[in-house]
Amino acid sequence: MKNKILFVLCLLTGLMFINAGLNKFLNYMPMPKDMPQNMVKVMQAYMEIGWIMPLVGVAEIVGGLLLIFGRTRALGAVVLVPVLTGILLANISMAPSGLPIALVLTAIVVWVIIDNWEKYLPMIRK
Repeated sequence: MKNKILFVLCLLTGLMFINAGLNKFLNYMPMPKDMPQNMVKVMQAYMEIGWIMPLVGVAEIVGGLLLIFGRTRALGAVVLVPVLTGILLANISMAPSGLPIALVLTAIVVWVIIDNWEKYLPMIRK
């Protein structure tokens, strides 16, 4: 039962990240009207830099795809940790209204990491 619940949560989380990553390339979702002004400025700065948004988009797409499949789920969680860190910090500092969904996504990825802990051990052992 636990594996089925984890699969469904990883499937939904993976699809959310794939959608967010594709949006970085295709721009099919409009920016929210109630987005704080300082967050709009940060997003405009990221767009001007040019390489940050495609990098984050690729990380979201690859991490989301890896998270969906059980065999690659541990790697997908590792790929998504830096993206989730940025999401959490942005929501904490600029847009607290998005914090609940960011915390849910973080909890799912942390669950995946804990569930696959034995796969990470060879990387940290001497």
